[in-house]
Amino acid sequence: MSDPAKISPLAPKTFPDVPPVDGVRFATGAVGIRYKGRTDVMLALFDKGTQVAGVFTKSKCASAPVDWCRARLGRGKARALVVNSGNANAFTGKTGAEAVKRTADLAAAAIGIRPADIFIASTGVIGEPLDAAKFDGVFETLAGEASPTGLLGAAKAIMTTDTFPKVAMVKAQIDGIEVTIAGMAKGAGMIAPDMATMLSFIFTDAPIAAPVLQKLLDKGVEPSFNAITVDGDTSTSDTLLLFATGAAAERGAPQIDAYDRRLKDFRHALDALLRDLAFQVVRDGEGARKFVSITVEGATSRKSAKTIAKAIANSPLVKTAVAGEDANWGRVVMAVGKAGEPAERDRLAIWFGDIRVAHKGLRDPAYDEKKVAALMRLPEIAIRVDLGLGKGAATVYTCDLTKEYVAINGDYRS
Repeated sequence: MSDPAKISPLAPKTFPDVPPVDGVRFATGAVGIRYKGRTDVMLALFDKGTQVAGVFTKSKCASAPVDWCRARLGRGKARALVVNSGNANAFTGKTGAEAVKRTADLAAAAIGIRPADIFIASTGVIGEPLDAAKFDGVFETLAGEASPTGLLGAAKAIMTTDTFPKVAMVKAQIDGIEVTIAGMAKGAGMIAPDMATMLSFIFTDAPIAAPVLQKLLDKGVEPSFNAITVDGDTSTSDTLLLFATGAAAERGAPQIDAYDRRLKDFRHALDALLRDLAFQVVRDGEGARKFVSITVEGATSRKSAKTIAKAIANSPLVKTAVAGEDANWGRVVMAVGKAGEPAERDRLAIWFGDIRVAHKGLRDPAYDEKKVAALMRLPEIAIRVDLGLGKGAATVYTCDLTKEYVAINGDYRS
């Protein structure tokens, strides 16, 4: 875990009190995957009957654990989750696939379940073989220590360059019965998700069938995890899994086997939790000092608006201007123009916060440098662009780009 003195200034002031999710237990351990004495593996155990849904990276160089999870997701069943930090087990060829299989075999034997019911994720350095022998004898201990209250510890175990553990919890109603949704995420760099974020795991006691969970997740990631970027780089390991134990059925919650109106409150709660976790990832962006929302309106379509918003959010020139607290709206104009989407220079309007800085292709006649400079000193900054072409709109969330980002990634493997 990172030095507490270096925790992101955008980190939450307190961590939520995350209650147990019925049917889920957690344990963590230190096996020396990359650093001695550092907690680097977590095990989650699920009651029989747990359903699972997931989304994964679209990277053409996906990790071995991503391949493993994809191959087993169609069954919709899960009994355990194993996650390690310190090694991504990506770009490791046949050796990587064998390491995943051995990990699953060791965990299955220790827990007394089938390897096919175990989901696996890894995060850390790409291209280095993962020594699965380090897990030998570990899962027996973890299974014996697993506790319903261990989610925060599990979130800490999967951190790499993260400066704080990312957890969230919400309550929801299904047909009048209260259910719990809790989750964790990790990620600080290599964040430009394309289906998920680096790693995120959500747990609920709601009795919802896997196909319904999948629909909820597919919709929920678009305005949350798929709307964030730290550095424009999509990870080889992006994995987001949603587990539903069904334990709330004992309290009278109905079994949901098809998408229906009783899921409205659950869907809203899940979407809110996904946004919370996604925003925490941005707030922990490597070296970040500013949280930035970028909204594009007046585009010819929502897709076009999002493409332009991401072009602005991923621009090193825009991000370094924000880091320098410089309202350099000319760089925003540049990013709009390079995005490859419909835009007309003389219809363009740009706001920093509630201050319009550019209008109809020119600097706003009421532009006041002092007012904008004061706004740029705030820890949260909103940039808005109106293209004046249509009704398409989208928002993307990012952070600034500082010298610390270069320092962190310049010696990441040392």
